[in-house]
Parts: sequence; structure tokens; C-alpha cells
Amino acid sequence: MPTPLKHVLRLIRILIKVGVFFTLFAFALNNQQDTVVHFFFGYQWQAPLVLVVLSVFALGVGVGVLGMLPLWWRKRKSPEVKPATPSANDSSTGANAATPPAYADGI
Repeated sequence: MPTPLKHVLRLIRILIKVGVFFTLFAFALNNQQDTVVHFFFGYQWQAPLVLVVLSVFALGVGVGVLGMLPLWWRKRKSPEVKPATPSANDSSTGANAATPPAYADGI
């Protein structure tokens, strides 16, 4: 059974989301004037400021995702290494498990 605290935290989370939405909505309504973006070689783009900010944000997200793709692919291709579990036939005691490794990386 959910506790009343979980309901309060869920309500607070919803209120924060609603607050962020209305803040961004008010920002969009207050910035409807046209803005000119000047590119190289005399090209320019005239659009509302909110559209320019949204486009730059979307472009940044796209560049970030494209930059992370090689890492995601490499991680997906590599086989998962599972941590070694002590077997039942292992005759070592618990005292040996606490000894530090012979090679410490960088220290």
C-alpha cells in the first residue's frame, strides 16, 4: 500500500513539471518578435526568436546524440563481462578475499 508521503512527492513532481511547462510557454509568448540569423556568404534566416532558440536546442541534441552513437555501438558490440563469483570448490577463506591486488592502477 502506498504511503501518503509517496502521494505528496508525486504531487510535488507533477507541480514542478506544470511550472516548467508554463514558464516555457510564457517565454514563447513573450518572444514572438522576428529575429534575423546571419550565416556566411550573405545568407540570412528570419524567424521568431522562439523558433530560433528551439532550432538551436534541437540541433544541439542531435549533435550530442550523433557524438554518442559510436560509444553506444561499441558498448553494445562488446560482450558483457560478468563479475567473477566464488565457486563452492574454492578452498580460500574469507581472510584472503580482503587482501589488496598486487597491481594498483596509477597509484
